[in-house]
Amino acid sequence: MKASIVDLRYKTSDILKALDRNETVTVLYHGKIKGVIKPARGKTVSKVKDHPFFGMTKDYEGTVLEELDKLRKPRHDL
Repeated sequence: MKASIVDLRYKTSDILKALDRNETVTVLYHGKIKGVIKPARGKTVSKVKDHPFFGMTKDYEGTVLEELDKLRKPRHDL
């Protein structure tokens, strides 16, 4: 969709409807492109297994509590 500066002011609802339809809106000023308004992406749902941290310590032999104790200890043990 193409919209002029005047359209942004007076036809805002039409522009918002176009964005709801996942259309990009090209903003024109004196017939020249000034910018492009793109629809916002929705939240993407991903699984925990797909996160790069998952399974990073699969070779670790200790328990989860031992690992947490190691992470939470002070920088310099006295």
